[in-house]
Amino acid sequence: MPSLSWATEPTVMPPVRMVETNGINLAVYEAGAGPAIVLLHGFPGLAFTWRHQIPALVDAGYRVIVPDLRGYGLSDTPTAIEDYDIAQLTGDVAGLMDALDVEKAVVMGHDWGGLLAWQMALFHEERIAGVISLNTPHIPHWMLWLHPDLVNPVLPEGQDFMADPHVDPVAQMQEVYSPQMYVLMFQDGRAADDIMNRDVRGTLRGAMRKDLGTPEGWDSLPQAVLNMEYYGQPASAELPGNDVLTSAELDYYVRHFERTGFTPAIHWYRNITRNWEAGLDIDQTVRVPSLMVAAANDVVLRPSMMDGMDAHVPDLETHVLADTWHWTPEEKPEELNRLVIAWLEQRYAPH
Repeated sequence: MPSLSWATEPTVMPPVRMVETNGINLAVYEAGAGPAIVLLHGFPGLAFTWRHQIPALVDAGYRVIVPDLRGYGLSDTPTAIEDYDIAQLTGDVAGLMDALDVEKAVVMGHDWGGLLAWQMALFHEERIAGVISLNTPHIPHWMLWLHPDLVNPVLPEGQDFMADPHVDPVAQMQEVYSPQMYVLMFQDGRAADDIMNRDVRGTLRGAMRKDLGTPEGWDSLPQAVLNMEYYGQPASAELPGNDVLTSAELDYYVRHFERTGFTPAIHWYRNITRNWEAGLDIDQTVRVPSLMVAAANDVVLRPSMMDGMDAHVPDLETHVLADTWHWTPEEKPEELNRLVIAWLEQRYAPH
């Protein structure tokens, strides 16, 4: 078990403790009392992603439970790829709730945490009071990266493509994108891992950017951009846009990822086919109240991808945050907190 002596710096985070769940230990930051809300970070994130949401939710009367998810931060980092499939990831969250005597909770996730939040509502519906997803829409059967809004700009003129939920999404992505598309590059050996792990600071600073334009403008950029050749590429000498993090915040992320490397987090992507197979016979309807907050300028998880989502999420409220790129909890914390707390007070007001 790693030393926890430095893990609570900076002091914006609650104290951390290790909680055994689903055969592993998760580092968990917990504060407050009232209805439980579990915050699920994305890639490459940490429990620290939620540093601006934790005090606001506690002040609003909620019990806030924030893990470093499997493979991240101070939590365990199993070595096998299959240790990061959706059965294990959802089992971690359900087991964490068991360990903390939480019968039902709202789950709020960002990026991959959003995917995990939607999957909790599919695989553990009886434990989920509601879902809040930031940036990540619910696209059934892992067809997220095959959404027409992402695929159409890549296709040669006059060519059409329609995703088939009965076919492995990774195989379909290989038909559409270049091999350097980040999700596909993650499937192909450890070249991306090696590049990212050699320069942890550069990887994180290059990823966590804002002020990078709009989805409309993005579609006119070079083909490599449209193919989402993001991670696992040599760092540019000059980075576009602006930093999301302060230097001290970046140091915190760097310290954690220098300990774990990026490989455990990348293993989440290496289970997309297994996850698709696991859900083939699962009804993809999310039957709990849900809030979806999109970011106007997120070029991968685009607000337009929410269109038609209510067919699979009948009880759905949606919002779009203006002038926001991908890192919503850290870019626009005050606006986000107001939306989330207003929805929670309407649906799950503290007694």
